[in-house]
Amino acid sequence: MKKKLVILGAGESGVGAAILAQQQGYDVFVSDGGIIKANYEAELKAHQIEFEGEQHSTDRILKADEVVKSPGIPEKNDLVKQIRAKGINLISEVELAYRFKGNSKIIAITGSNGKTTTTALTWHICKTGGANCAMVGNIGYSFAKQVATDPKDLYIAEISSFQLDDIDTFRADVAILTNITEDHLDRYDHKFENYINSKYRVTLNQQPEDVFIYNQDDEVTRETISNYSIKSTLAPITMSKQLPQGAYLQNAKMHLKWKTEEMQMSIEDFALKGKHNQYNSMAASLAATVVDIRKEKIREALQTFESLEHRMETVATIKNVEFINDSKATNINSTWFALETMEKPVILILGGVDKGNDYSLLTDMVREKVKAIVCMGIEHRKIHEAFGDIVPLMVNTDNAKDAVQAAFHFASKGDVVLLSPACASFDLFKNYEDRGNQFKQAVKEL
Repeated sequence: MKKKLVILGAGESGVGAAILAQQQGYDVFVSDGGIIKANYEAELKAHQIEFEGEQHSTDRILKADEVVKSPGIPEKNDLVKQIRAKGINLISEVELAYRFKGNSKIIAITGSNGKTTTTALTWHICKTGGANCAMVGNIGYSFAKQVATDPKDLYIAEISSFQLDDIDTFRADVAILTNITEDHLDRYDHKFENYINSKYRVTLNQQPEDVFIYNQDDEVTRETISNYSIKSTLAPITMSKQLPQGAYLQNAKMHLKWKTEEMQMSIEDFALKGKHNQYNSMAASLAATVVDIRKEKIREALQTFESLEHRMETVATIKNVEFINDSKATNINSTWFALETMEKPVILILGGVDKGNDYSLLTDMVREKVKAIVCMGIEHRKIHEAFGDIVPLMVNTDNAKDAVQAAFHFASKGDVVLLSPACASFDLFKNYEDRGNQFKQAVKEL
């Protein structure tokens, strides 16, 4: 008898899991409570995989031997509760992919901020160094689809806490934890410690020969790391002191020390600017060293990396006003990091769906760097309450075009207009990519 596998959610991870599971001989059924996007429906049909949209056939789902759950479905979902109550094993797509990856190695990257940049940079370094590798997870293809359709020797995987919640045997050869700040607390019963526990699951199955790279300067990580029995070899990164093993910054130079390897590089030569990106660069370089990428290739890759779309992406300079798209900044800390890199006066476009934001964390940064705020979103009361006394110029808009025009109106020569919303995008846009693209279109039309 074929093992019955039900996949909840027909997005990138669900369809990837379905393709891999079918290839591995499972009896596969995909169920999505919402409308399935046309491209994913076409893929399922092409692979002759059975699926349903806009409904869940509960009876059939509860006959599964195992269920793969999309990371977007919360634990408190009724169907998830019923699956748990029946004792059916529930896993994430990355767990399924791990089972069939063969002898390939995994660098897994998690954290509240910086994980996408760190993932892309690690991949760029490994690729430059000649590794047969792919970037998977929340960025690029789903891990399962890559394993099924184009397997590689090395996977660089961006993994969210939601995906880590449902792993059993998943084990990273190298794990990176960039930092931990309050995010997604609505999914963790508003308990920060639950979210912290999720992040450390990246080390769950690691063994002494595996490596765990973490930021020693991140307060939450530093205070919690000893609460977990981590078996892997610890590899810290820091800007505050020299290390015998790991990566550290001193006198504007990155020092990388691993086993017998040692390299130095001036941070002036990093393509990515800003203090938070120096941490990302240290983490990525250290991970690449662990998987035997040569020093000169790491150096070359750090100089040639181009930043990602919607992440501190320079769009254009018009009449000496620079426009930057940081639409991926969906939480307060991301916006803080964006402002931290700014050296010119900022007109900040802020707002969207508030995930319980505490804007007071931005107060000092806004006071120091921001001359005007353009609210873009349906709800902007909290932004006015937080910054009304600090920023003299504030205006509300409800679309990207008006926001860009208002910001341009406030800007003088030598200023920068920064879209860094600190919020999710679902009030006015499909997702953060749609928000970033509409912003870029509005800039082009100026």
